[in-house]
Amino acid sequence: MQNLRKTPSLLISSCPVIVLISLMFLNFLLDDKAIPTLYILVISSFVAGAIALLHLKMPYSEIEVGMRKAIDSAMPAILIIFIVGSLIAAWIMSGIVPMFIYYGLQIINPSYFLFVACLLCCIISLAIGSSWSTAGTIGLALMGIGESLNIPMGMTAGAVISGAYFGDKMSPMSDTTNLAPAMVNTDVMTHIKHMIYTSGPAIVISLLIYLLLGFSYSNGAIDDSTLDGVKSTITQHFNVSPLLLFVPCTVLILVIRGISSMPALITGLLLAVIAIPIFQWQLLSNILDGEVTLLGAYSLIFSTLSNGFSIETGNAMIDRLFSRGGMVSMTQVNLLAIVAMVFGGIMEVSGMLSRLTDMILKSVHNVGSLVGATIATCIFTNITAANQTMAIVLPARMFVDSFKKFTLHPKNLSRCIEDGGTVTAPLVPWNTNAVYMAGVLGISTGEYFFFAFFCLLSPIISIVLGFTGLTMTKLANEETVKVG
Repeated sequence: MQNLRKTPSLLISSCPVIVLISLMFLNFLLDDKAIPTLYILVISSFVAGAIALLHLKMPYSEIEVGMRKAIDSAMPAILIIFIVGSLIAAWIMSGIVPMFIYYGLQIINPSYFLFVACLLCCIISLAIGSSWSTAGTIGLALMGIGESLNIPMGMTAGAVISGAYFGDKMSPMSDTTNLAPAMVNTDVMTHIKHMIYTSGPAIVISLLIYLLLGFSYSNGAIDDSTLDGVKSTITQHFNVSPLLLFVPCTVLILVIRGISSMPALITGLLLAVIAIPIFQWQLLSNILDGEVTLLGAYSLIFSTLSNGFSIETGNAMIDRLFSRGGMVSMTQVNLLAIVAMVFGGIMEVSGMLSRLTDMILKSVHNVGSLVGATIATCIFTNITAANQTMAIVLPARMFVDSFKKFTLHPKNLSRCIEDGGTVTAPLVPWNTNAVYMAGVLGISTGEYFFFAFFCLLSPIISIVLGFTGLTMTKLANEETVKVG
């Protein structure tokens, strides 16, 4: 059997990717009503498996080992993503997320609106780990506020998207932030710390630009009714206390001290659960019809951790923002991750992935060109597959061995993937991220494209660091032996 095995050609190796891209593009043309992304991955995996089994003459046992090995590498991230689902629900129910929003809205000022809009979206997205939820709720309110200040909608949308994607990218509760390091076998907190070198300068420069732009539009009169309505709704249903900062600060301290992400997040979850009856007794009473018992509170809290938090305040924006989270809500994300790993595992073990990588790597001669090729591949995948998840998964599997050959730590690759894949998704008009952003903000991608400074600067800064060698961490000797 071993003698019958063939080496995949470039054409054969491209077939599963062509199927994947074609079906993704078909979904875009049919307004995402043709085939769900999960099933596109299943079909593409089937095509890759059929080629490996029937054309390349691989024994099924080898294919299965490749799939299982790929899934095993993603298991830590899958477990963390489930914990993050519960954490989001607990942080909302305990009042932590409402507190962030309430105090964030207090600092709105016409002269610094764009700066504050970006900063506020950074904070909220960091807290909830979702650029979509941030843009679709607070971002939508900020668009209305910006319009009342006579600020061009493209500028406001650019500030909202920049802040939302910075927070999403840097939050340990974000699915993409957990997925990227899992694809290259590094830790999420190591990944986040390493992204500071590209995301930090990108967001600081962006904020400075928004600050300068904002001074040109400081004469408008802000409509306080929108802000007052949001703040009033929050204080009516939650006890907003700065003491709740203890929970996120504890998690931050644990991370800074080098504690692994899972125990740090579990600590944040447990502290939030403890904070619920201490700070949100009235909320518990309202939900339980005034009869708060130990059994009733216990059942409600753990049901929320599983199924997510839900609230009806009469304010549609607040309801959309706070009715989310729960372990169950992360099932679809994890299913996508598992099936994506199956696809990547088959492509890798069959040699098709390395065949495609070899073609791309012909132009790679140093670390700078490697980083450039990685980011270009991420952007190309966003353009062709119109899907952010695929722009993370495929380049990760393609370039992981190449980064090892240059003795680069895997966190360099995970950072490049986020710099090229995560933040450029809302800049491609037909990408699912851009379609969503344009829809909820009521503006075309072209109008905000040149004002989404963070999304534009991140890949540029990453490439510059690649060519200069700055922050491109090398593997230690013992790590080189381990992965070699």
